[in-house]
Amino acid sequence: MSRTDLIADVFTIIRNATRIKKDTVDLPASGNIKSIMAILKKNEYIDNFKLIEDKKQGIVRVYLKYIAGKSAIRNIKRISKPGLRVYVRGKKVPTVLRGRGLAIVSTSKGVITDKEARELGVGGEVIGYIW
Repeated sequence: MSRTDLIADVFTIIRNATRIKKDTVDLPASGNIKSIMAILKKNEYIDNFKLIEDKKQGIVRVYLKYIAGKSAIRNIKRISKPGLRVYVRGKKVPTVLRGRGLAIVSTSKGVITDKEARELGVGGEVIGYIW
């Protein structure tokens, strides 16, 4: 099975797992996925993640976070798709839910949050929103 958009698949796996209240979820590993999971951990949307080596591309095991029985991740949405890329300039980086959410942006400085992109004054491809 070939995958056209790995990030969209990962977002869907996480969204479905939070809806059925799973504790852990296994995702296919890639550099972007590891960077996104590090951002989610730093901003306390997930408890932890760890890399599991196999003989293929590897697996990222994500430990989902729940607060009072509700998921810390209310929703996760892919913005830039393979058929329609969404790019922003440094001064036009979007905010999500008036700052309560998080936009993940792929820049020349790496994969960073919308707040960090505004501080650095860099733009890039908007990967997705999470709140």
